[in-house]
Amino acid sequence: MEGASVVGVGMTDFGVHDQPLPELFADAAFEAMDDAGADADVIDAFYLGNAMGGQTESDTHLAPTLASHIGLAGIPCSRFEDACATSSNAFKHAVEAVRAGTHDVVLVGGVERCTPSTGLETPEMTAIFASASHRQYEQPTGLTFPGVFGLLTTRHMHEHGTTEEHLAEIAVKNHANGTLNSRAQFGKETTVEAVLDSPVVASPFRLLDCCPFSDGASAVVVANAAGASTLTGDPVTVAGVGHATDVIPLAEKADLTATQSARDAASQAYEQAGIGPADVDVVELHDCFTGAEVLAIEALGLVEDGEGGPASARGETALDGRIPVNPSGGLKAKGHPIGATGAAQIVELVEHLRGEAGERQVEDASTGLAHNLGGDAGTTIVSILEVAR
Repeated sequence: MEGASVVGVGMTDFGVHDQPLPELFADAAFEAMDDAGADADVIDAFYLGNAMGGQTESDTHLAPTLASHIGLAGIPCSRFEDACATSSNAFKHAVEAVRAGTHDVVLVGGVERCTPSTGLETPEMTAIFASASHRQYEQPTGLTFPGVFGLLTTRHMHEHGTTEEHLAEIAVKNHANGTLNSRAQFGKETTVEAVLDSPVVASPFRLLDCCPFSDGASAVVVANAAGASTLTGDPVTVAGVGHATDVIPLAEKADLTATQSARDAASQAYEQAGIGPADVDVVELHDCFTGAEVLAIEALGLVEDGEGGPASARGETALDGRIPVNPSGGLKAKGHPIGATGAAQIVELVEHLRGEAGERQVEDASTGLAHNLGGDAGTTIVSILEVAR
């Protein structure tokens, strides 16, 4: 098996965009290709992450459509859909393809429009998001994802004493990081008091515990040694990728607070990379809600079970803490255009490992971890990147 590296990255601002989907994606794709020094004729395949285009754009054949728009017609194109883990799954398959030598250079990206720019308002978009829950047992009850993660977090509070103040501290931390990220949807600080005074969405979550609906696109160029040798981009090594699933529906999970797919995917990624949690310098994880960050840092082994809330409140996950988590602002402040989120996490990590993250740069970062979940944590993909040796 050959090695794999990320040799180019690009992404748009996350927020509200009026551009059609092909134009929005092109902005990220061309930036990644330019960063890699990759002309269209060296791209062997295109792997796209888009979760909801069939419902929000009335377009189910997006991969070749977007490839045609950016001058890549004729190469193999595949669209991946795995709820919020969509473009990280595309990334995983690209890594496997270049490691196997099936392709030398693959463009991976994700794009989504989730704001009223689609013509759909919040209630309609909330219902579309809820289509990632169980069709027979959950959707008919009206359960939406604030409720799903509210249930998981409430159980964690019951078992471990996690408090609403702990959750609010995570929102404050990620908003502070977002002020340092020019591409973040919410570049504005908040306070614990403001979080706790915001309206209840689904207990225990208040409005400022929840990530926004966003439009945006992200892209990365993945290559093996042969492919990278033809490019000028600064490579970052893909040291490990883990991919696991858990039982669906929610009620049948063995342990509501374990997010077992994250534990299994992390174990795979750590084993591939030959490292453990203590070796990770910077983390981008899936904080769709503040409680999801608590569950994730425990599942990844960054803190002991039950310590996610207190550790966050102590500042251990802050930009200058023991293990910086979501220096981008995370989904909470950066935004969450579903299909673009996983690849955007890779973009952020590459910038830190290259030393290009500006004011939010994690000092001496040499190993980064991305955690991207789909649905009710039914799918999780964990990727580990390292400074190229």
